[in-house]
Amino acid sequence: MRLSLVVPVAAAALVSGTLLHSCGTDAGAGDRGPATQGRAAAAVEQLRVEVVEVLPHDPKAFTQGLEMAGGKLYESTGVSGQSSVRAGPPGRSPAVRADLPAPLFGEGITVMGPTLWQLTWQNGIAVERDARTLAELRRVPYGDEGWGVCHQRQRDRLVTSNGSSRLVFRDPRTLAKTGEVTVSDRGRPVKLLNELECVGDTVYANVWAADRIVRIDADTGTVTADIDAPALLSAAEKRRADVLNGIAAVPGTGQFLLTGKWWPKMFRVAFVPK
Repeated sequence: MRLSLVVPVAAAALVSGTLLHSCGTDAGAGDRGPATQGRAAAAVEQLRVEVVEVLPHDPKAFTQGLEMAGGKLYESTGVSGQSSVRAGPPGRSPAVRADLPAPLFGEGITVMGPTLWQLTWQNGIAVERDARTLAELRRVPYGDEGWGVCHQRQRDRLVTSNGSSRLVFRDPRTLAKTGEVTVSDRGRPVKLLNELECVGDTVYANVWAADRIVRIDADTGTVTADIDAPALLSAAEKRRADVLNGIAAVPGTGQFLLTGKWWPKMFRVAFVPK
């Protein structure tokens, strides 16, 4: 995802006054069958974040994607001319980094064993990389806005977002679309789905420009939990930062890493009842 409406003055100058934001569209997004719609009325858990640990984070990183794999934290950053992908231990300087040349605007990432995918926002391509060196292997046409992406290993499919209320399923080798589902919270579409994290059959999604994460049943699109993540930064830190964006499950713990665009901190958290 892109810049919010509360971008610091210096950041606005950085992008030459161009509002780097698109909410996506929901044309055709309501095409779920009656059986799927009928399963959308289950109770929604109300959760909040409980901070377990605070880690440093690069305040110059316009975070677009975050994922833990093989003991490494992978992070994709955006802004044309400043986009990158990095990997290394959480809370430390990256051990390896690769930059994207302008005009590419980096977006979500997901690791698939020896390789990873990195989306771009409006450039119409996705980049496949070596997961160890981050070297570019190939570029593949991507006929949508790139926002978030994660890999459901058991189903061997990618789940992607484009800022609408839809999750789009894709072939993990070709990125061809194989299906989609509309995400709804008690019957209402949840728009502005952004960075994604797959945990089994469940998908966690940042909601752009909100201190909110939703947990989604990927089969039906039903929101099963609404997670509040307010007040992670101080008032002074917020003035220099942008929105919450970046969620990575810490394997084997039930915990997650959260951060945001130009955030000076990363938080290891648990999701607990309000």
